[in-house]
Amino acid sequence: MHENIIRDNISIVLKQPRFPENIGAAARAMRNMGINRLILVDPEDFDLTRVLKLATHAAAEVVEKIKIYEDLREALSAYNYVIGTTARLGGQRQSVSSPSKIAETLVPISQENRIAVVFGPEDRGLSNEDIRYCHVLANIPTADFSSLNLAQAVMVMCYEIFIADRKENKEFVPRLAGRRELEDMYDQLKEILVRISFINHENPDYWMNNFRRFFSRLGLRAKEVSIIRGICRQINWYGEKRYKDGLKENNGSSL
Repeated sequence: MHENIIRDNISIVLKQPRFPENIGAAARAMRNMGINRLILVDPEDFDLTRVLKLATHAAAEVVEKIKIYEDLREALSAYNYVIGTTARLGGQRQSVSSPSKIAETLVPISQENRIAVVFGPEDRGLSNEDIRYCHVLANIPTADFSSLNLAQAVMVMCYEIFIADRKENKEFVPRLAGRRELEDMYDQLKEILVRISFINHENPDYWMNNFRRFFSRLGLRAKEVSIIRGICRQINWYGEKRYKDGLKENNGSSL
């Protein structure tokens, strides 16, 4: 069975791009590969004239439909599956794959889910905080010099998605939980785990990265997120109940 990738469900997200020319060149690369949704997060300079000059007339429609957000969390809130791109490896960037392997997984995922491919600023890439929003990281293999121009990196990812669309795939992937649902779950989970002293309150985000990686591998659905949040609420209720019961017992014994 051959499924075509749903390109309308795929967006390219550029976080804090520094140069309008790179935005325009990225839009042109996207248009070459049939991807038309471009999102900018807090761009440093969105000079439309300079953007259009590099986009050319062919990609003008991509530029006209650009959406701009102030922060990455807001920009990704409506997406079910997020790919981050990184040139750096190691540290918190352990689960990294090649663009071709990731692109193959997107064919079935795109049938029921909105997908975002995220690129960081030209001079420093995505931060450790940014990659927490990502289900998987893509690293473009290079020779001795690993730094690619932003538009070149966009072209490589879009090309691999275009090629993957031509391959046969029998896997079915249901609708996954949206980014907003996941982030609300992580916020609630972090609060309850700190409260019961399961994770260190001084640096909870560091410890939460383990949970993020674990749940990203599972590909949670909305119903499963709801179950986890229900468990958190029940733990919170039980903890408060035990605390109040303890106060009553102490007050009673002092009489």
